Amino acid sequence: MKKSCLLLVLAFLLGNCAADRRPNIIYIMTDDHAERAISAYDSSLIRTPNIDRLAREGIRFTNSYVTNSICAPSRAVMLTGKYSHINGLRDNRDRFDGSQPTFPRILQEAGYQTAMLGKWHLQSTPVGFDTWKILHGQGSYYNPLFYENGDTVVHEGYVTDIITDMVIDFIEKRDKDRPFCILYHHKAPHRSWMPAERHIGMFRDRKFPLPETFYDDYGTRERTAGDQDMEVRNMYLGYDMKIHLLPGEKEPYSGGGRSINWDATNSWKHLYDALTPSQKAVFDSYYDQVNLDYRNSNFNDKELREWKYQRYMEDYLACIVAVDENIGRLLDYLDTEKLAKNTIVVYTSDQGFYLGEHGWFDKRFMYEESFTMPLIIRYPKKIKAGIVSDAFVMNLDFAPTFLDYAGVAIPEDIQGESMRSVLEHPAESDWRQTVYYHYYEYPAWHDVHKHDGVRSKDFKLIHFYDIGVWELFDLNKDPHELKNVYDDPAYKTVRATMLKEYRDARERYQVND
Repeated sequence: MKKSCLLLVLAFLLGNCAADRRPNIIYIMTDDHAERAISAYDSSLIRTPNIDRLAREGIRFTNSYVTNSICAPSRAVMLTGKYSHINGLRDNRDRFDGSQPTFPRILQEAGYQTAMLGKWHLQSTPVGFDTWKILHGQGSYYNPLFYENGDTVVHEGYVTDIITDMVIDFIEKRDKDRPFCILYHHKAPHRSWMPAERHIGMFRDRKFPLPETFYDDYGTRERTAGDQDMEVRNMYLGYDMKIHLLPGEKEPYSGGGRSINWDATNSWKHLYDALTPSQKAVFDSYYDQVNLDYRNSNFNDKELREWKYQRYMEDYLACIVAVDENIGRLLDYLDTEKLAKNTIVVYTSDQGFYLGEHGWFDKRFMYEESFTMPLIIRYPKKIKAGIVSDAFVMNLDFAPTFLDYAGVAIPEDIQGESMRSVLEHPAESDWRQTVYYHYYEYPAWHDVHKHDGVRSKDFKLIHFYDIGVWELFDLNKDPHELKNVYDDPAYKTVRATMLKEYRDARERYQVND
């Protein structure tokens, strides 16, 4: 009897020790952060020393993809490890069903302290979190309103700084005997691109070169890439460019979608009027001159398009500078508290974004710039520093990876795969060779037709099924995806192979018509 009791006590103590060694998890997700706006990926636009630090100390992926390039669906896939048609959230108009299993909820049941801090954007109350403080809808850059465990609180200040304060405060007040998992979700750099006061105008002297495809004519893609409303030339003067419209002056109906009846004029006025007097003074000290420059310029169509691109890049990139600063603040805190070694830190975005490629902003398409997402993971205990991986990973894989590292059983109905083998043994890992994508939101913002498809190392097949159009791209010869070769006889064999991959993927992921 005594021996049995002793064994039980030892088992309990060993179990607690094992729990103590389970990794903490900090999942950092920005909104609409393009890979080439991170200097670890491309140093031509911006320097991001703190995100780059994560890449130097961990693993950076060059083929990381989303299953559905739009905000809410991407978040639902991340939480559940299941495609949109399985988790029930296909587009931004859907409401997330919080009763279904999610990895934070499973981790919470396994003893983790869980927190959701920042942008939620799923229209439902977060479930599976000990603490949640979420932005109202898309959230505001300045003086944002938060729903905090059921209460409504307005925080004066800049949203990127405020969310980071919340993350550090949660870690500071945690139960130090249990591991934690934090979803640290930024609003930035989502539209309407309002930089922090300290960064306003910081890129005013930069001349950003136009992307090679800025004047894409959509030649062989007229019915697909050519039929959208997300071109830089159609960006709003007020909401996007910070131009104060004159009495009686109206925004042109553009920059949102032909089916969207949205008052961009009053939306910008609301954002501007919500600034405090001191914030407004800093804002005006720079943007008043932008307004004067616009009023005095008499642009032709081409000049206005290129002026809008420069203004877009200035504000978009300045929003990212605040993100990078705050990630540095968090990394320094983890070092000070001696938490870095046993904490998995993930940096990613809910999808990619167009920075003028094809003449666009926004996302949605399966074309590479919005299909890819940045992905960097640091875990000093298990992941070697400085690795660059070309493995095909997806946001579908986050949930099973976190559960795997936490020592929790991965539910059989999760469709993603744990990335642990890729993270710890990248050269030896047997991994997927194709990825499947599916976008649903049409008609809606930006008028991108419904489509799905598969990508392999060398080719991409896309089916715009609501208009009956197929596209095939040779990614080696045509990395910008300008020439659709689906009907080219020279690609007959490739087309057959990719169609089989497409059908197999739809069967594998239980996609029906």
